[in-house]
Amino acid sequence: MVSIRSGRKRVVTGVVSTLTAGLALGAFALSGAANGATETAEAAGAGRHAKPTIVLEHGAFADGSGWNGVIAELRADGYPVVAAANPLRGPASDSAALRTVLDHIKGPEIVVGHSYGGDVISEAAINDPQVKALVYVAAFLPAPGESALELTNKYPGSTLPAALDPVTYKQADGTTATDLYIQQGKFHDQFAADVPAAQAALMAAEQRPIAQAALEEKATSAAWKTKPSWDVVTTQDLNIPPAVQRFMAKRAHAHTTEVAASHSVAVSHPRLVADVIERAARATVH
Repeated sequence: MVSIRSGRKRVVTGVVSTLTAGLALGAFALSGAANGATETAEAAGAGRHAKPTIVLEHGAFADGSGWNGVIAELRADGYPVVAAANPLRGPASDSAALRTVLDHIKGPEIVVGHSYGGDVISEAAINDPQVKALVYVAAFLPAPGESALELTNKYPGSTLPAALDPVTYKQADGTTATDLYIQQGKFHDQFAADVPAAQAALMAAEQRPIAQAALEEKATSAAWKTKPSWDVVTTQDLNIPPAVQRFMAKRAHAHTTEVAASHSVAVSHPRLVADVIERAARATVH
């Protein structure tokens, strides 16, 4: 296990607006570019292997823009990247959505999940030979039969319940469902305490809700049982307690890096997260 208190920072200019625009086009627009990069590298045949495509899956109360800093770092290092859109409706349906993205990409893939995105990649990557490694970033690694809610409560430390803003609505079939947001006034302290306040305020305004049922839905498979895994454990996390993260990482025999960071570690420490992803890529794609 590697313990890191602060990550190296690289200044990457002129990419944020480009990345944001690219993300707005959706995962398939990005994956098209990634595929092209992979195919071009393969066609070049310069005696070296193309780098794998990095597929990023965001979690609850977030969207693909939370990966912007990580994407900039990975692209600067020559990796094709796809930031998939997570519907946040439930592990089974969300993993099916992610599989359509994975199936659209040619060549080897490193699949990365943040928070609830860990549930999704654990199901989506099962029996997929293109997925060479899994990277969990302040994420859930459920075993079959476990839910995100159950794991959160396994050890004390999460203050998320008191920060939630539930919204109940009627569905087309007449039944009711509940979506969960984080109260905007509590978002900074709860979700992104080590992110500048102005940036956290934007993240709070842009957050996407997760279905309450998604956090209660039990996992049916766990790709981490058969694929090499890496894990970034955030020791100042108020969403998923560090003790829970350590338990899951140890159970999965994951290569673990600990960092004194909030749940939004991909925003506050993008270089560190990119380094872990690239470590997984180098170890598994030859």
